[in-house]
Amino acid sequence: MNEHHETHDFDRPYWERHWQQSHRNGPAPAPNPYLISETRDLKPGTALDAGCGEGSEARWLAEHGWDVTAADISAEVLARAGQIPSHVDWVQADLTSWTPSQEFDLVMTHYAHPSIPQLAFYDRIAEWVAPGGTLLIVGHLHGDHPAEATATAAGITARLEPAKWAIVTADEQARTLTAMDGRTVSLHDVIVRATRHQDS
Repeated sequence: MNEHHETHDFDRPYWERHWQQSHRNGPAPAPNPYLISETRDLKPGTALDAGCGEGSEARWLAEHGWDVTAADISAEVLARAGQIPSHVDWVQADLTSWTPSQEFDLVMTHYAHPSIPQLAFYDRIAEWVAPGGTLLIVGHLHGDHPAEATATAAGITARLEPAKWAIVTADEQARTLTAMDGRTVSLHDVIVRATRHQDS
């Protein structure tokens, strides 16, 4: 890919334009494979999908017994997500300023890009994990996307204090998928899963 990337504010107007211009041909996307592999051994409870996009991950969790809240800044994409019947509570929210009214057994995010620095966003959503709960971050590695929208496994885990968190997964993987316009796209992903200690 081109090493020179346009920078973005990743604010609400940006995401509304993004989703208004993104038209999918065919069914909704499959849930992220890392969600399935990293949560299959977890007992269902409450979950928050932070930056849910089209909602595939949120719907998958709901289908597997989770009580899911899915939040995104874009009204456009939430309207799209809500067209598919599911037991998901869809919430329009700017996650850089919104604070949920509860902690969750699982807080996850998949490729969400906020208007604040990426690692600061991960710090913020980590605070919403209940004691004994799980934080699951799936993001883009450096080099594939604008620098402000990327991270590394080491960069993320360095923010998770050992006194509060046990790191379960810290991985970097490559995979391919089919984009909305039918193109085959190569992704380089960072996957971090951590469990919050019960006494923290």
